[in-house]
Amino acid sequence: MNYHQYYPIDVVNGPGTRCTLFVAGCVHQCPGCYNKSTWRLNSGQPFSARMADRIIADLNDQRIPRQGLSLSGGDPLHPANLATILQLVQRVRAECPGKDIWLWTGYRLDELDHQQMQVVDLINVLIDGKFVQDLKDPALIWRGSSNQVVHKLR
Repeated sequence: MNYHQYYPIDVVNGPGTRCTLFVAGCVHQCPGCYNKSTWRLNSGQPFSARMADRIIADLNDQRIPRQGLSLSGGDPLHPANLATILQLVQRVRAECPGKDIWLWTGYRLDELDHQQMQVVDLINVLIDGKFVQDLKDPALIWRGSSNQVVHKLR
């Protein structure tokens, strides 16, 4: 898996102060997407064990308490990202007690396959659905268009 950006301190992509990872790869390629640079799987830089360790350390750093981890992109549930994303969310669950995990995807919850659901079963909030330019609404919280749904899972 590749990633484009990691923010160890983020107050925009979910509630509270968070760590946010933007991964590479998106099959949806929604017109009007604000993050087109993340669409290609081979863009960005390789996600490493060192980066995973950094995320875990940042989540556990008490000097700047974080509420949790946000996963966006691209699409964290892109088939090529699933193995790495699953390992990361499993580590967060095991090593960062009390931290929540939010994930944005262009897939809808009702169309996810078994592998994608393995990830979803471990997260707290899923924001699903493609961005639709004609349904764009800047007043919406945590989503860009009104067709997208915020699923509180835990």
